[in-house]
Amino acid sequence: MSARNRLPPWHEQVRLANGREVLVRPIRADDAEPLRASFALLQPEEVRQRFLRPIKELSAEAVQRLTQPQPRSEFALVAAEPLPPGEALVGAVARASVCAGTRDAEFAILVSHYVAGMGLGRHLMRRLVRWARGKKLERLHGEVLESNQPMLSLADSLGFRREASDTPGLVRVVLDLATADGQGAVSGGAGQARFPG
Repeated sequence: MSARNRLPPWHEQVRLANGREVLVRPIRADDAEPLRASFALLQPEEVRQRFLRPIKELSAEAVQRLTQPQPRSEFALVAAEPLPPGEALVGAVARASVCAGTRDAEFAILVSHYVAGMGLGRHLMRRLVRWARGKKLERLHGEVLESNQPMLSLADSLGFRREASDTPGLVRVVLDLATADGQGAVSGGAGQARFPG
């Protein structure tokens, strides 16, 4: 049995295009401080693309929502250094949340510029699709800035369709889980969509 097979569910060692290894795993409450520290390293444009507005720091409430998802309706993964939670620098976060009263979930992905463009966004999105299918959901969607071409290209390559958003300057990308395979092309690419602040 390989070491990969011995990891707990939803844990996976991933080698990035630059040779660096990260551990993709479910987020934990212990990730709160590293998540705040990682947020401080984001550039202003990265914050705007991910949160759709300027934010200087993550609020305690936002950190708690991110690091303590509701097991029945939310799922969140981090890509972090292969160190114990609380010690590992977090390079990316992916989250899906079931929209109340529907069979839809909204996703958000935040990939730090330190690991962007290495296929991590694609990898995390595929995991969100897998989780949503396991929950028997019908659709996975997210709101993306019109100017965020890397995320829009990633969504296109994975079979998402584009729809008009209710918010000017945004595009809604939607994946119909029953019909699309959610795998897309093999080539890499990192992406970001709106994260709840």
